[in-house]
Amino acid sequence: MITRRLAVTALAQAVLAFGALAAAASASAQTFPDRPLKLVVGFPPGSGPDVVARHLGQKLAEQLRQQVVVDNRAGAGGQIAAQAVARAPADGYTLLLGELGSISISPATYSKLPYDPPKDFQGVSEVVRSDFALVVPATSPTQSVAEFVAAARAQKDRVNFGTFGAGTPGHFGAEVFADLAGFKVESVHYRSTGDAITAIIAGDVKGAFVSTALATAQVKGGKMRALATTASQRLAVLPEVPTFTEAGYPKADFASWFAVLVPAATPGPVVDLLNRQIVTALQSPELRQKLQEAGFNVIGSSRADTERMLKAEAARWAGIVKASGFKAD
Repeated sequence: MITRRLAVTALAQAVLAFGALAAAASASAQTFPDRPLKLVVGFPPGSGPDVVARHLGQKLAEQLRQQVVVDNRAGAGGQIAAQAVARAPADGYTLLLGELGSISISPATYSKLPYDPPKDFQGVSEVVRSDFALVVPATSPTQSVAEFVAAARAQKDRVNFGTFGAGTPGHFGAEVFADLAGFKVESVHYRSTGDAITAIIAGDVKGAFVSTALATAQVKGGKMRALATTASQRLAVLPEVPTFTEAGYPKADFASWFAVLVPAATPGPVVDLLNRQIVTALQSPELRQKLQEAGFNVIGSSRADTERMLKAEAARWAGIVKASGFKAD
């Protein structure tokens, strides 16, 4: 009898504690936000992710009537920013603009990371996607994917591809394409975006996979030539450039995604509010136009769809990394 009473008492206490936590979370959501928010980006000012963060942050600030500060913590392919947010208080005031490299690829390329994406984060909303373009120097004799592949297969040595760093989407994109097309690739990893772009323009590498958001201005400026994009259909910003599907390589369909993430323990009601605000912001014609003109595909997904995307991308890129045999450490 005493044991039963103790069990009942313990259960009642647990129920009360759970109720108190739920009430606190609900109250927090009702007053959230009552101070400025921080949107952490793992890349420098002026980069593609930074452009997304600043446009989104400005719109969210208008809707939430609170300042949204963009915090650039560049370095290690986005890992520094991810680590900072993973260790931040789980209160909804610190957000991460997570991306493919640091969240889906790095866990497969590094044996030890200072964060564990599935355990340390929960997805709020996928914001945008950026397709990739296979670019070559403007002085390159190759005018099409077919010509590029023919030249690559005829070359005795590996074909050097410029990348924005080991383990980045462009690095593995080159591996995927080379495997599909039947040639060997030698990745040349540059420490900064600027260095990689300079190398491509100068002809120091045969080609590179560059996000369409970054490639568009360079292609239109005549500094490099785009042979194909990984998009599902021709892009409005590069209408003359065919897709890889048109070029005969439909499986070269990878893209870089950017999603808002928060620490895993952030209360559900707060995450729901953030999701609604982000989706509403991305439905704004003005914001959509700005992001599309910058070369991005606007998404604005639900929490559930974001989580499904994160799981699918982690599995997909783990397979690609394993097949390549690459390890960053």
